[in-house]
Amino acid sequence: MDIFQALLQSHERQRSICKRLLADIGDPGERGQAFEDLKTEMAAHETAEERAFYVPLIEIDETVDPARHGIAEHHEMDEMVEDIGDASEGSAEWLEALGKLVHKVDHHLKEEEEKFFPQARKVLRPELLEELGALYQQEHQRLYEKEESAP
Repeated sequence: MDIFQALLQSHERQRSICKRLLADIGDPGERGQAFEDLKTEMAAHETAEERAFYVPLIEIDETVDPARHGIAEHHEMDEMVEDIGDASEGSAEWLEALGKLVHKVDHHLKEEEEKFFPQARKVLRPELLEELGALYQQEHQRLYEKEESAP
C-alpha cells in the first residue's frame, strides 16, 4: 500500500467518526465515545503523517510551504480538541466546538486530497511511495495503540 492509499484509509475513518458526531444520537455518551474515537485516530494519524509524509516533503522546495501549512493545521485541530476537552460534555459550548472541529477536519482532509496529494505525487519518487506507506502504517498502529492505552 502506498502512502496515499494509507492516508486515505485514515481519512475515511475520520470522516466516518465525524458523521457519528453529527448524527442525531439519542445517547449523549455515544457522542462522547465518538469524540474519544476521533481524538485517538487524529492523534495517531497526525503524528504518523508528519513523520512519513510531511517530513520528506519539507525537504523539497516545491512542497515545503504546503507541508508546513498541513502541520500548522494539525496544531490548530489539536488546540480545538483541547478546548472541547475543557468544556462540559454535551453542553451547548461543547457541541458548538465539536461542530467547528468537524468542519476543520473536513476542510483539512479535502485540502490534502485535492491540492496537496497531487503536488506530492509530482515530487516524490514512485519507488519511495510504498516505503512511506509502510512507515505510515507502522507508526499509525504504534501511536494508535499508545493513545488507546493512555489514561
